[in-house]
Amino acid sequence: MIKYHDEEWGVPCRTDEKLFEYIVLDTFQAGLSWRIILHKRENFRRALDNFQVRKIARYGEQKIKSLLNDVSIIRNRAKIRGLIKNAQATLKIQREFGSLADYLWSFVKSRTIVHHLKQQSKIGTRSHESDIMSQDLKNRGFTFCGSTVCYAFMQGAGLVNDHLVSCFRHRELTANHQG
Repeated sequence: MIKYHDEEWGVPCRTDEKLFEYIVLDTFQAGLSWRIILHKRENFRRALDNFQVRKIARYGEQKIKSLLNDVSIIRNRAKIRGLIKNAQATLKIQREFGSLADYLWSFVKSRTIVHHLKQQSKIGTRSHESDIMSQDLKNRGFTFCGSTVCYAFMQGAGLVNDHLVSCFRHRELTANHQG
């Protein structure tokens, strides 16, 4: 968890492949701890063809059955089916917007929202932007994309900087977030 916090969480990500990975992990995390997901991340990477959206969009019943039997990942039928729907919806977004990154970053006007929080208890679980993102994703066919899931995604992918001001990462990321 420390390595993830220190090196990855909140770093602005603008690559479609990595953004899709974050979406997948955040949707599987819904209702679970992030620690569990990080522990299983490499297993997900292996089981889900390295998060390749085109491959996942074509998963059929045989692959679903295989994933449901894979004890190394979260074996939730609805989330696995949602994964496929989300991959298919991602391909449509890429066609419409040119990239998943352009679409997702549009919800924050292409710039990281920087919060200046002093207490862990003040870190939010949703925002106006995550509410809008959630609704738009649902309208485009996504599942497991409520506002709380979207906000967690936004934090992890650097659309929001929710590091406390006392954290060295807040200063580093604020200095480096040039949109």
